[in-house]
Amino acid sequence: MTTTTPAYPERVLDDAALAAALAEGAGSVLLALRAETDAAGGTFEPRAFKDAGDAAAQSWLAAALAHARPGDAVLSEEAKDDAARTGVDRVWIIDPLDGTREFAERSAEGSTAWRDDFAVHVALWTRGTYDGTAGPGGLAAGAVALPARGVVHTTGAPSSSATRDDEARAVLAGERPLRIAASRSRPPAFVAELARRDDVELVPMGSAGVKVVSVVDGTVDAYVHGGGQYEWDSAAPVAVALAAGYDCTRLDGTPLEYNRQDPWLPDLFVCHPALAAHLRAALQGVGVAIKEGAQS
Repeated sequence: MTTTTPAYPERVLDDAALAAALAEGAGSVLLALRAETDAAGGTFEPRAFKDAGDAAAQSWLAAALAHARPGDAVLSEEAKDDAARTGVDRVWIIDPLDGTREFAERSAEGSTAWRDDFAVHVALWTRGTYDGTAGPGGLAAGAVALPARGVVHTTGAPSSSATRDDEARAVLAGERPLRIAASRSRPPAFVAELARRDDVELVPMGSAGVKVVSVVDGTVDAYVHGGGQYEWDSAAPVAVALAAGYDCTRLDGTPLEYNRQDPWLPDLFVCHPALAAHLRAALQGVGVAIKEGAQS
């Protein structure tokens, strides 16, 4: 089976529209790999299939960015890092396939359906832009594609956290538990401690991008992570969540920073703004240090 490679986005697109087009295009590449596998009989070796997905999405994104924004730098999970990016004004931070495990799994044993909780992340960091991130610049645009669901979340058309205010009030009134996105297999110890509370419910799901946009779309109220991630794991989802008005910080309340020399981020806190103080108090109750003033 021969698939058609998606056309590269036009250079005339603004940055938010370009981020969305790039995420959607890479998602199409990934779905085509699944379609080829199914057409060939449906059997595959998971590790090789993960690698193929990473490589195919990276190759298309690298070429598409070189076409649409040839002067910009790129920080990608699947490409060699160039330290010179910290001295430039525009850096695309991408994860060509967030959730390789989910991409290479069927939805259930014996099923022909694929899991749908993987994502493509595309974000743009620019110097001098402040959007809630720290340092000399911030996240100026971003998109998270959920290819298997046919959805692209983008800063170009953000939803608003205000649409979830009634749900937040229900949590604060004790009418329902605080729903927190959690890893299916490796939730942080403090998240397991939170789950022992009667007013907290863990909602297991796949990739980091899926978890963050699940806060934005109201599936859950918050996502907290303490095991460490790289900038490409959170940059695009955080850009989308910030544009929608959600609180996005480190666990202790300090700002997130992107395009640093070391792209490792120790932890992440994403929450509906009306519930941030409530969740931070719960985190303090299980031993997570919160910076003074973070709850205000």
